[in-house]
Amino acid sequence: MSKHQLIKFGLIISLLVACKGKKNDPVPVPPIPAPAKAILLLPAQNEVCASGENQTSAQSTILFDWSDAANTDSYILSLKNLLTGVVTEQTSTVSNLKITVPRGTPFSWTVTSKSAKSTTATVSDLWKFYNSGVGQLSYAPFPATLTAPTMSQIINYTSASITLTWVGSDADNDIATYDVYFGKTDTPILVATNKADVQSLSVAVATNTIYYWKVITKDVKGNTSDSGVNQFKIN
Repeated sequence: MSKHQLIKFGLIISLLVACKGKKNDPVPVPPIPAPAKAILLLPAQNEVCASGENQTSAQSTILFDWSDAANTDSYILSLKNLLTGVVTEQTSTVSNLKITVPRGTPFSWTVTSKSAKSTTATVSDLWKFYNSGVGQLSYAPFPATLTAPTMSQIINYTSASITLTWVGSDADNDIATYDVYFGKTDTPILVATNKADVQSLSVAVATNTIYYWKVITKDVKGNTSDSGVNQFKIN
């Protein structure tokens, strides 16, 4: 076999091997998209629900509605009674549910989007509403949401003080003050009273200490609500 024939033969073998390799290359699998975040619609944020189906003096049926979320085949609606702290959950394959709830009671709710194809679950924003009682004209503020430090957060010591922050809301929009309780036991003491437009407070902290805090919200009519106690640790 001539030198020219050997080169030609080698090229043919190389092409055959290359083609065989390409044929056996694995096809990349596209990533599975996570369920999208549902947008809450009804009851509206901080709304007073004065109407509903099947009303009695004790309860009524409320329509919960949210947007369809992409890449989602089921939803979990989590409903929290803000007076008792009890959370109930219901599952739906469509973007609405009717639930019978007590009247004269504040609630918060979220919707979690889920998919059988994904291990990721996506939680909506948290909204609050008040299911009005019979003839009720005045409403207690919603319990303040304690935003920082978060529950059971561990914080490395970098300063002799830390800022507590929270978010208050009220269906009547008549919050007057926030009483802030803070201390080293699970029954913290009153340390400050803030005006309605001030939703933060700087407090002194030390290393290797667990702290507890809560906020009592008061409106101009004397109605109050309790955030519940959160705790955090300074390392």
